[in-house]
Amino acid sequence: MVIKQIERNVIDILSQYKSNFKSKKFDTIVSDSDILMDFFNITYETKMQNMQYWNRELGKVWELITKELFTSNKLFKPPESVNFGTDRPVDYFIGNLAIDAKYRIGSGDSGTLKKFKLYGKMLKEMEYNPVFLILRNDNLPAAITAAINGGWEIISDKDAFNFIINYSGIDIVQYLACLKAKYDFLR
Repeated sequence: MVIKQIERNVIDILSQYKSNFKSKKFDTIVSDSDILMDFFNITYETKMQNMQYWNRELGKVWELITKELFTSNKLFKPPESVNFGTDRPVDYFIGNLAIDAKYRIGSGDSGTLKKFKLYGKMLKEMEYNPVFLILRNDNLPAAITAAINGGWEIISDKDAFNFIINYSGIDIVQYLACLKAKYDFLR
């Protein structure tokens, strides 16, 4: 009798999940290229071989390049200019904007989402406006929602390019294309 009840319970669990899995809709993976993939001639197929590696490395490139472009802005400050203790919640500042440059936000783990909220609140208490400056627009919706709920402004894709023009005077799309042609990269 107990075994039959266990089996019924297991069947109920499996049926529920089968139904959930069947009704689950996933966003189509965006296979579009972006300005950094184009610059380095990285195809979507190459990126798919190790997505975590490429997103991390291209994220570091995005952070360093945007930071460098903004150094000409007289309101620019590096992250070391504000004492956060051991944390480093942002990559740099422009006036009262606390900017964290991201290639994309793909992590939805609870620790990351809690940090978004914690850092957003901390920055607001310090009278900064927290901004995620994101290259791509294929971000994890739950992470974007958590960031917005944490007080972050999300600036991505073409809006990020316009933001860079407004605060650095440089059109990053044209600039990278010119650099690639001028210095004959990747031949």
